[in-house]
Amino acid sequence: MSLQRLNPDALLSFDAVSQIVVAQGGTTVHIAGQSAYDKSFTLIGGADYRQQSLQVLRNLRTAVEAAGGTVERIVSSTVYLKNLTPEVVEQFFAALAEGLEGKPFPPHAMTLVGVAALAGPDQLVEMSAVANL
Repeated sequence: MSLQRLNPDALLSFDAVSQIVVAQGGTTVHIAGQSAYDKSFTLIGGADYRQQSLQVLRNLRTAVEAAGGTVERIVSSTVYLKNLTPEVVEQFFAALAEGLEGKPFPPHAMTLVGVAALAGPDQLVEMSAVANL
């Protein structure tokens, strides 16, 4: 099973995002939208997009590891950001750069979607993903 990350010169490029990820072999895992809630249903991060995003990334790591993989095996994600603005995107990308234990979250194909609301009234971020193990 191999992953090839591509960023053609003719497409926009970001450090945290691969425009194309080609997965060969392995098992495809679909991970439901992860939020900033811990297992006790306590929202982590308060009204801070960066802090909630960091918890979302930790929860996503827990989910992919439960399936037998690592975050490096995530090939794509959809990120839902409440009340999307350039400042909100900046906070989310700051969390990606900090990632997990100070290392950037691995680049993958990503779509950002602005939404008016999420399931919880104080929830600011949700992220679903597909991994190839």
